[in-house]
Amino acid sequence: MSEPTASASRPISSGQPIPTLKAGQAHPHPAPLSGSGYSAVELMPGDRSVVLLDQRLLPRQEKYEVLSNVSQMADAIVTMQVRGAPAIGVAAAYGMTLAAAAEEGGAGRFVDAMTAAQERLRATRPTAKNLAWALDRVMARVPELAPMSPRDRLARVAEVARSIHQDEVAACRKLAAFGAELVPDGATILTHCNAGALATGGYGTALGVIRAAHEQGRKVRVVACETRPLLQGARLTAWELVREGIPVEVITDNMAASLFAANAIQLVVVGADRIARNGDVANKIGTYGVACLAHMHGVPLDVAAPWSTVDLACPDGAAIPIERRADVEVTHFHASAEEVLVVAEGARVHNPAFDVTPARLVRAIHTERGTVRPVGEKELVALG
Repeated sequence: MSEPTASASRPISSGQPIPTLKAGQAHPHPAPLSGSGYSAVELMPGDRSVVLLDQRLLPRQEKYEVLSNVSQMADAIVTMQVRGAPAIGVAAAYGMTLAAAAEEGGAGRFVDAMTAAQERLRATRPTAKNLAWALDRVMARVPELAPMSPRDRLARVAEVARSIHQDEVAACRKLAAFGAELVPDGATILTHCNAGALATGGYGTALGVIRAAHEQGRKVRVVACETRPLLQGARLTAWELVREGIPVEVITDNMAASLFAANAIQLVVVGADRIARNGDVANKIGTYGVACLAHMHGVPLDVAAPWSTVDLACPDGAAIPIERRADVEVTHFHASAEEVLVVAEGARVHNPAFDVTPARLVRAIHTERGTVRPVGEKELVALG
């Protein structure tokens, strides 16, 4: 299969138009590393373009866009066309591949171009540990690749980036198997935000645990918090689970307490964007509130994340940088073709993207290296 034909689409802030694939067409990649019929992001054959599923348009429209330079990838990450910590890491590695493809100069120019690309991409989403992890993994190879020909440099960078993607998919499947061991048959599982294939290289972390339990024949159903302000639970988690044939019910975030009070939830499973050395977990804003409710009602809360999300250099949750996002995400409703103002003009807005759940509220952390239970510094360091 050849690379897809693309037509011009809207310009992004780099000023360069992104080619857009037709909505609803088959997966544009001939052999997606995600292993499924859809992917958050894939490097195309030839190593000079990346396709990503524009998650802002789901569930109304399934549309892939073609990116060809670092500026486009950085903007795609900032604007959450691609999101979820593991998927951001993969996207960043592919962004570095685009940087290598664009630089035809000598060794010094190549190093400078890759360093600039790393800095540009690292600044996009500060909370996601996987972002820096993937960039550092690519940059570690740059000095040895610099003397090579531009063609050989590109091939090697692409190889590293694809290996990061493959490793993340394998990690998701492995950690999901560990997590599924703690899922009781017949459980109603609450999850917050989206930690499925869309948020990872493929398969998913929190949704991976649910998928694995479902594949093992467990009768599970899912309650997906809407996840305001950008509705990742309503738009993305529900979309994935419907495709997988797993029963899902969407609730607004402020309905969760009533379900816990009614003993309607048996387990909470969420993903993570960064896990500190002591086991504190940064995840999508609202997770801490869910954790408090689960703790109060005696419901276990598990976290599922690849080891690339664990930051042993970060002592605790207080040291995790929390991204602050634009007011417009709160002041306007974005689930229609046009933005609708929902906040009184002149009101101030506070919009942190993440909050921190203390380790004491987490029953287990599932990684591809094993399950951490109980959760604490000693147990995490032992896996490192």
